[in-house]
Order: sequence, then structure tokens, then C-alpha cells
Amino acid sequence: MKLEHRDCVHNAKALDPWAIDALLADVPGWMSVDGILSREFRLPDYRATIAFVNAVAQVAEAQDHHPEMTVGYATCRVTWSTHSAGGALTENDFICAAKVNALYQGITSA
Repeated sequence: MKLEHRDCVHNAKALDPWAIDALLADVPGWMSVDGILSREFRLPDYRATIAFVNAVAQVAEAQDHHPEMTVGYATCRVTWSTHSAGGALTENDFICAAKVNALYQGITSA
């Protein structure tokens, strides 16, 4: 099943480096740096950026897994890690990254 169609689980376990590398192939545009999964999204203007932030927040609430977001005029950097796994990356981070990619794809292709 594609990551974007899966749901986060409680008490997810930290991933090994090889598993992180394998999952990165399923979330184009995302990078893993120092144990954090991140991607910067470009949007047309501030209004679109804030709409994107709110849509990401809805995904986060639905999954009970919340990212850090840095908002600019036409950019939003989203970063994921799992606090309950000691700040490490878990499958939950990749599931949410895939859901956000699908959300962004829907916005940019409309």
C-alpha cells in the first residue's frame, strides 16, 4: 500500500539508516538531514502559502503527528521527526510526508 494511503500508528519505532534511505525513494523532494525529514514547498503567494499551511495542519491533526513549519511569503518548509521515538525518524514521518506531497501535487496541478 502506498505511504500516502496509510495512517500513522502510536509508538512507532525509530528507523534504521537503511530503512530511511529506502523510504526516501517514496517521498520525492524530501531530504533526511541529521535525523530530520524536510522539504521546502514553493507557492505562488502568501495567501496560497497560508492555505497550504492550514491544509498541512489538517493532515497533521488527522494523523495525530505534527510537523514543524517555517513560513515565508511564498514558501513553507515542513520538517518531521517523531518525539516519542526520541526525535528519530519513524514510518509515521514518511507517511505524513507522502500525504503532504499528495496535497501539494493537488494544489500545483489544479
